[in-house]
Amino acid sequence: MAQPRYQLGIDIGSTTAKLALLDENATLRFSTYRRHNAETINTLLAALNEARAQLGDIPLQLQITGSAGMGVSEVYEIPFIQEVVSSAEVVKRLYPDVKTLIDIGGEDAKMIFFHEKGVPDIRMNGSCAGGTGAFIDQMATLLNIPVAELNALAQKHEKVYPIASRCGVFAKTDVQNLLSRQISHEDIAASIFHAVALQVVATLSRGNDPTPKLLMCGGPLTFLPALRTAFMDVLKLDDDSILRAEHSELLPAMGAALSANGTSLHTTISDLIARLDNPPIHVFTGENRLAPLFKSKEDFERWEFTRNQNKAPRADIADADGEHVFLGVDSGSTTTKLVLTDVDGRVLFSHYTGNNGDAIGAVKNGLAKIRDLFRARENPPHIARTVVTGYGEDLIHAVFGFDMGMVETLAHFRAARAFDPDVSFILDIGGQDMKAIYVQDGHIQNIELNEACSSGCGSFIETFARSMGYSVADFAAKATTAQSPSDLGTRCTVFMNSKVKQSLREGASVNDISAGLAYSVIKNALHKVLKITNTDVLGDHILVQGGTFRNPAVHKAMETLLEKPVLCPDISELMGAYGAALTGRDEYLDTR
Repeated sequence: MAQPRYQLGIDIGSTTAKLALLDENATLRFSTYRRHNAETINTLLAALNEARAQLGDIPLQLQITGSAGMGVSEVYEIPFIQEVVSSAEVVKRLYPDVKTLIDIGGEDAKMIFFHEKGVPDIRMNGSCAGGTGAFIDQMATLLNIPVAELNALAQKHEKVYPIASRCGVFAKTDVQNLLSRQISHEDIAASIFHAVALQVVATLSRGNDPTPKLLMCGGPLTFLPALRTAFMDVLKLDDDSILRAEHSELLPAMGAALSANGTSLHTTISDLIARLDNPPIHVFTGENRLAPLFKSKEDFERWEFTRNQNKAPRADIADADGEHVFLGVDSGSTTTKLVLTDVDGRVLFSHYTGNNGDAIGAVKNGLAKIRDLFRARENPPHIARTVVTGYGEDLIHAVFGFDMGMVETLAHFRAARAFDPDVSFILDIGGQDMKAIYVQDGHIQNIELNEACSSGCGSFIETFARSMGYSVADFAAKATTAQSPSDLGTRCTVFMNSKVKQSLREGASVNDISAGLAYSVIKNALHKVLKITNTDVLGDHILVQGGTFRNPAVHKAMETLLEKPVLCPDISELMGAYGAALTGRDEYLDTR
């Protein structure tokens, strides 16, 4: 007697891979839900090996679904079913009482209305990822807490505040504002979930009221009970209106399995593993690829040696015993920087730290380190001037009684001139903002700032690095060895995600993606924000600064695109604080 054939559904989303293996009675016999970190095939192979170890080499019929599943389908010739179709199928088969389905994934959101007669009304988000898991991840990162802790905090909230969820850039501004007002993390967490619920309902319902029974699925709605509660509050529904499905995070995968029929792939687990382990030969055409940043490891090492020559003058704190010194603080939106210099402009001390939602505490910690240094000296230096700049200038100036505050662009300009008195153009890229300063005859002629788009900023690359399971430093290092960087264009994070997935589907490596993103940061700055068509306007003395340029790939991408040398100081992330300290020194010397 032939062994019954199992039904396998594979759902590969933007950040996770899900498998649902059903027997002939539609009973779930094996399942998994895990992040793939852009290593989709390795993740699938690991899961399939686990299934084989548990169930043996059973016969299968399978289909694949998900936003990143189409690429696997095309390369490995596995039948594909649209995610919303598979979700609708599992609801019709297993949960016929459901009238509305809300599904939130890593980068997408879906709402399906089931009418008694006719085809289900399917709605999906378009270009905005505001109401998705990626948005929640960004907000948790901003608060420097795990997503699970965000859920625990939200369950203890007392009040909900308005947050713009249509874009992570605007939302970060709102959250920073709440943090500066000392609003509790509990209330902020609940406000984030409430904003997601409002975004999804407002964007996807469009004339249809979600009606009971309502089923919520997808990773965020499965694993974040506070998010489900936020949806119930927005929709004004009680517990009796909600159908709680077992394994709701697996619904699209289960739908793909249940839909498997004569057109699905018939195989065994071992044969499927062999298929995934031996991909068809991919003929690289060179399309949508850019020139490598470096031709070889030796080429990178030579370039890195030259880059490392642009060093700020330094001295030991002991050299300033009994002398006047000058403190500069750059209180940014996400980080705080402190620099202490002597009368000759030499760096005696520097400190770089994340704010973690507490700008005052970040400055206090830096000052405590300076205090400890001074206490260790018999004749410690005397801080003659204190200057603050940056996003938190007014707050820090008032709280700590600094001598003066200064405009951030002027601080960066002052620091740049310390490295190149003839500087003609300064590009500063931070975590969420970008500043371009045009200089002529030693004077600022024009200043350009980015507005709503953060795709050319440091958080842009950081988001992708984390989504792929890498630290920012490791992700940057991979870019330096890329042989065929992906041409990802100048797009916002939402659209860039789809471009990255397309590149992975075409055989691009993580190295190629990392280098392509470095190119995109600079292309975005030059063409999308500054709208530069003729690079001659930048002059020949170009200097870059800001934490983003700690990434050597971004620095080299700018040189490659401009075909000009670009100076990057070794304290690029500290330049605002360094310029503030130098300004304090200048003011002190002028008044002596």
